[in-house]
Amino acid sequence: MGLLQFLVVQLFLAFIVTALPPNAGRSSSVTTVSLVKKFGYPIEEHQVQTSDGYILTMHRIPYSSKTGNVGGERKVMFLQHGLLCSSSDWVLSGPENGLAFILSDAGYDVWMGNARGNTYSKKHATKSPLFQPFWNFEWHDIGIYDLPAMIDYVLYMTGEQKLQYVGHSQGTTSFFVLNSMVKRFKSRIRSAHLLAPVAWMEHMESPLAKVAGPLLGQPNALVELFGSAEFMPSTKAMELMGSIMCRDQAVSQVICTNSLFLMGGWDSPYLNATMIPDIMATTPAGCSINQLFHYLQEYQSGYFRQFDYGSIRNKKEYNNKAPPNYDVEGMDVPIYLYYSDNDYFASLIDVDLLRRTMNPSALKRAYRMPEAKWNHLDFLWGLNIKEILYDTVLDDIINAD
Repeated sequence: MGLLQFLVVQLFLAFIVTALPPNAGRSSSVTTVSLVKKFGYPIEEHQVQTSDGYILTMHRIPYSSKTGNVGGERKVMFLQHGLLCSSSDWVLSGPENGLAFILSDAGYDVWMGNARGNTYSKKHATKSPLFQPFWNFEWHDIGIYDLPAMIDYVLYMTGEQKLQYVGHSQGTTSFFVLNSMVKRFKSRIRSAHLLAPVAWMEHMESPLAKVAGPLLGQPNALVELFGSAEFMPSTKAMELMGSIMCRDQAVSQVICTNSLFLMGGWDSPYLNATMIPDIMATTPAGCSINQLFHYLQEYQSGYFRQFDYGSIRNKKEYNNKAPPNYDVEGMDVPIYLYYSDNDYFASLIDVDLLRRTMNPSALKRAYRMPEAKWNHLDFLWGLNIKEILYDTVLDDIINAD
């Protein structure tokens, strides 16, 4: 797809969303809780406050409906979503293909995190999401504040000493930040299984990055002047658009399909078109603009490093004119990588750089998907994902126990 086609699709989607009435939508939203209950599994909601005041919601499937609450202790699994996503990612595909259900059926106590600013984590002890100061964060803050708060809470509630971690996309980036910046978590992660790992991004193929990177991927003086803001929250209008435009047999479904391809990688034969209405009902789940700016900086600079505010503020923040790099080489948590050729965000070249930089003793597996057209979003919702990927991930998780 060319640049002109990309812009036409995005403008059309924006027009549809803004044209719909603000209260449009179905009477009951698609949520993580409603999805899990729909399939008969138990579901709990837990809240935890970060050290900088954000109140995060986690979702827990404590045991499988297929086994019941019997047997011995269950080992703990923690799942962390990607950019503009939420805990719903892990359950949208249902019991046969949703990773949270698969892990629950395998005997794990499954916890699903939600990063600050998304649909389920829009609260703060003192700040309102209606005002700009709430949104002054990016994915570095998810790594140093959100993940520590959620993981500590999960370990406290379960009485376990360690847990297994699965992350997708930004859930991998924030994991790298956590283990680079908060060294105490080395002893709390049994193993990490990273789907579509995103660190270095210089070779990202996303059309959005190619358009916005040269302008917005520079040291960002706008952040210094105006702070951040909310980007693409989930709305009733988006849910209605998904239910009308993206349903099976709808002539307009191709627009929804193309929009997802632009997000994740082109021409994937694994897109489950039947799921698109529910995907559109839960995604995008909202984020801070600074999260996007930081990724565009990674693309433009060729570094995997902290946010670049410009030399003046960098000197104040980091005591150096340039932001510091993340210490990927120093991480020694057992890590498993799963990546693919047709991924717009985690390119083969960038993942190879990640592999070469990591401590060889920490990298337990680097699994390149044999399916050449598997894309960034197929790691969540691809057709036959259990047989193609999740069975392999589950085997790795069990062997890492």
